[in-house]
Amino acid sequence: MLWLRQLAVGLLGLSSTALALSIPRDDVVLRPDRVRRQDPEETRVPDSNCPNTARSRHCWRSGYSIETDFDAKSPPEGGTVTYNLEITNMTLAPDGKERRGLFINGQYPGPTIFANWGDDVIVNVKNSMPDNGTSIHWHGIRQLNSCQMDGVNGITQCAIAPNDTYQYRFKATQFGTSWYHSHFSVQYGDGVAGPIVINGPATMNYDEDLGVLPLTDWYYTPAFELNYLFLTGQTGPPLVDNVLVNGTMINADGGGQYQRIRVEQGKSYRLRLINMSVDSFFHVSLDGHPFHVITSDFVPIEPFETQSISLAIGQRYDVVFTANQTVDNYWLRVNFATDCGTEPAIYGETENVVGAILEYDGADSTALPTSSNSTAAETNCLDEMDGPIVPWVPNTVPEDRFDEMLEQIELTVNLTNGIHWLIDGTAMDIRWHNPTLEYVLDGNGSIPDPYNIYDMNEADEWYFWIIEGDQASIQLEHPIHLHGHDFYFLGAGDGPWDGTKNGLNFENPTRRDTAVLPAGGHMVLAFPADNPGAWLMHCHIAWHVSQGLSLEFLERRDEIAAAIGDVSELRDGCQAWDDYWFGPHPYEQDDSGL
Repeated sequence: MLWLRQLAVGLLGLSSTALALSIPRDDVVLRPDRVRRQDPEETRVPDSNCPNTARSRHCWRSGYSIETDFDAKSPPEGGTVTYNLEITNMTLAPDGKERRGLFINGQYPGPTIFANWGDDVIVNVKNSMPDNGTSIHWHGIRQLNSCQMDGVNGITQCAIAPNDTYQYRFKATQFGTSWYHSHFSVQYGDGVAGPIVINGPATMNYDEDLGVLPLTDWYYTPAFELNYLFLTGQTGPPLVDNVLVNGTMINADGGGQYQRIRVEQGKSYRLRLINMSVDSFFHVSLDGHPFHVITSDFVPIEPFETQSISLAIGQRYDVVFTANQTVDNYWLRVNFATDCGTEPAIYGETENVVGAILEYDGADSTALPTSSNSTAAETNCLDEMDGPIVPWVPNTVPEDRFDEMLEQIELTVNLTNGIHWLIDGTAMDIRWHNPTLEYVLDGNGSIPDPYNIYDMNEADEWYFWIIEGDQASIQLEHPIHLHGHDFYFLGAGDGPWDGTKNGLNFENPTRRDTAVLPAGGHMVLAFPADNPGAWLMHCHIAWHVSQGLSLEFLERRDEIAAAIGDVSELRDGCQAWDDYWFGPHPYEQDDSGL
């Protein structure tokens, strides 16, 4: 049944900071499979007097550099940045076709949140939607000792009521690229999402930062309507109508416009790729310009060279490329992973290329590129496979407690009375007015079973998790995202786990916050209990988390209140939501709430 297969992944203005210096091209050497530092000992020395420039991106300030383990050391002292986001119902036409949606500050994507490593970030979110609650999750942000600011209604806060304002406050303990989005059912599919940039050091030099390039699937029918029909089994997975690049694209009829990215011949550039989709997996390439990949989610990595990079939903890669081709226009291609979904109709129009245009200074700014792709378009929906992703700052996962601390998590699906994804037999089902943190703060141990709680009570102990996909019915890939931590990705494979440690990597394994569970396969994750709180882990296909595919790690529950401190925003927000929800309201919760 094709529609069942499609369950998986069926599954913005660019800013620049001009710099005067050109990059010396002897900062890396190429091997057949990797790009490595040429002088690792030299670049591994933090220097408080070393400024962050085009020739010394590994530096930062005050003795902090790319060598700093930001999970183990407090960030440098920073300033405070404040943003005001207002969510309203309105009509926009990102690809030339008008569409009623829910948008932030009148634009899509929402404004980019900029901060520096170590800054305190304050974001005031006003809900001006008359009939929707909301909450804003800061994807990938560790939220160390600030779980109440994670932005997950029903877990870390109540939903934000119409006409109410919620203030989020957190410290930028990491650096790199991410995004923020609503966690109120499938609301971000209607427009409530935007990028995040936290400036810091990098593992490779470059001249200029081109900023973010968010990639999103786009539906002309509202996401809430599509989700209800799918959830109740009246339709299969919703079909994507278009793909937006930085909030714009042409449509299947030729309307709309391409995003154009301006570069100067001879310079090198950093580009921040983000997959902000509801249900789509992409492969990105740039004609004639290979990528040097320097970060995976928020984790700096040893740079490697590739012609194409794959992004599952929620994943980010920062790449560096050099504008060393003839002055002209070139396609940046966004290919749809057809192995895990039906591609939008626009891909079937031979005159349409889905992507953006790299425009050299001096090229015809009105012409479309005539460049060709030198590599075949990828179609798979697997994690990035072009060589291992090696974190720059090495860490070892202790192997000695693996057997004792291991727990298996089984994912299955129930197709009775609609579609429900089950974690160890239970579909997630939270209540917007009863968040997990409120249960914990009130000393109420009667958290309902459908909250899917997994306790982690041993402080700083390592926990190991085997997640196994459904073996009997629908075998689909799932991009799994963890809140509050980067997990250590020890391994993955087809079919059930074989019960041994054979093939698992404990020595500096890949670290990130989103990774793909293979169809019908397994993945092995580890992370330490070093951040008290209630942390969601879920599939980032929005339809799937709506259908129950998530769980919570309740970490050191007896220490949470002391760790997070001030919860007045949570308490006041819950009172405002209760005043709204227990009065007349136009709908009832009909999905997991997430």
